[in-house]
Amino acid sequence: MGPRGEINKACAMTTYPHKAMLLALATATVAAGLTATAAPAVARTAPAAPQLTWHRCTQPDALAAQECAELPVPLDYDDPGGRQLTVAVSRIRSDRPEARRGTLVVIPGGPGGSGVQRLTQKGDALRRELGGAYDLVAFDPRGVGASTTASCDLAPEDRYLTSLRSWPGPNGEITENIARSRRIAEACARNGGPELRSFTTANQVRDMDRFREALGERKLSAWGTSYGTYVGAVYAQKYPRHTDRWVLDSSGDPDPKRVARGWLANMAQGAADRLPDFAAWAAHPDRDLDGLRLAGEARGVEPLLVSLAARLDQEPRATTTPGVPLTGNGLRQALQNALYADAAFAPFARLVRSAQDPAGTPVLPRELAAPIRNEDAALMVSVICNDVAWPDVPMASYRRAVEEDRARHPLTAGMPVNVLPCSFWKTPAQKPTRITDDGPSGILMLQSRRDPATPLFGALKMREALGDRARLVTVEQGGHGLYLGNGNACGNRAVTEFLTTGRRPARDTDCAN
Repeated sequence: MGPRGEINKACAMTTYPHKAMLLALATATVAAGLTATAAPAVARTAPAAPQLTWHRCTQPDALAAQECAELPVPLDYDDPGGRQLTVAVSRIRSDRPEARRGTLVVIPGGPGGSGVQRLTQKGDALRRELGGAYDLVAFDPRGVGASTTASCDLAPEDRYLTSLRSWPGPNGEITENIARSRRIAEACARNGGPELRSFTTANQVRDMDRFREALGERKLSAWGTSYGTYVGAVYAQKYPRHTDRWVLDSSGDPDPKRVARGWLANMAQGAADRLPDFAAWAAHPDRDLDGLRLAGEARGVEPLLVSLAARLDQEPRATTTPGVPLTGNGLRQALQNALYADAAFAPFARLVRSAQDPAGTPVLPRELAAPIRNEDAALMVSVICNDVAWPDVPMASYRRAVEEDRARHPLTAGMPVNVLPCSFWKTPAQKPTRITDDGPSGILMLQSRRDPATPLFGALKMREALGDRARLVTVEQGGHGLYLGNGNACGNRAVTEFLTTGRRPARDTDCAN
């Protein structure tokens, strides 16, 4: 019996409240349909674009020029005049009106990234780089930050990053992962409500177009990073007439049959591709100066990490965070995070050194030291599970997949192919958008040669899908999220030139360091 059959037998009682909520929504839809009989065009047409009331952003780290507002969006776009949710939006207006050519939306990664926070982090750099060519705007997707959120009311132990990422137990055992995934899916069905069921990429794209209307713009330009590249690609597919200059920075495979399931699976090879960069750094004689050299040669770094994680599986180390030890999976997750950027190499090497020292007390990275906020955990889980139906397969299939992936990729230890709450999810998934070459040729892709999260081979699938709509600039280094971040001057120039002049390379090209 597949996981959905197992959960239907074991948890029949938890199904009834969920069905009641679905029935209530269905009743509301029928009522709207009856009302629409006399004037269907009026009932089915979205309300006029709202007026945005801009005010000084209240978050402590907001930029002086940054403004914020609240955008109402339909809970259900099939009932556009019905209940509305709130999406937090932000802007930094061009300080050179004579140079302004349009509006650029900054699309964060995730699922779970805050666009408002991303604009705060990158706003000054974008203004300098783009010379006032754009008003800069962003929004918190529904479920994120100051936008309408939902909660699955998960227990703290189910909200640690090493739990939500479904790392197998020692020796690859997944019994606990199965139980946790089922428990999370049940809690989200019971507590998430219609808000959580609306957390999808499709709705984020619709909300983005609603934002465009509220801004009074005929077209948007965009810079999407990581998961934001998928959001951007779906928007460009759905609203080609409203897209101007489009930058996709660190893209994943857009396969509509897999979506996030494919992104996760690809991370195993992505980490393997990226590790040599860290290994070369960690074995370099310069590391002797700060006590962070992990091996005499680069080839010794991976065996050291695999061995240390295995020891921590059996004997976790107490840390400076009471009650939260450093486990093998904690070390593995810390490594995945560190591979995103060269700047994170030293803190991770320091963690390794303290874990090796019998007298040391490791200091956990902040993202591993405490449970993730309930609302953030709900969003992280719901989008990937709502976007596409996950296969209904026996749990034995997951056990085999984890065993095989652990053997091929010991650094990720089977996590990328392990069971997740999506295997027990109750909300019917929408049909994902298929990315095609049908549309204007105004997309520039920027990609690292060795990306641990969205590896190049997955980005090439996006490039193939877009056809002549896109050009690809491959940066000859490792890291994730390149423009004005982990990339190089050549890649930055390519993006800046495209956004400010519209010029792209005539063909796909490489950017050497």
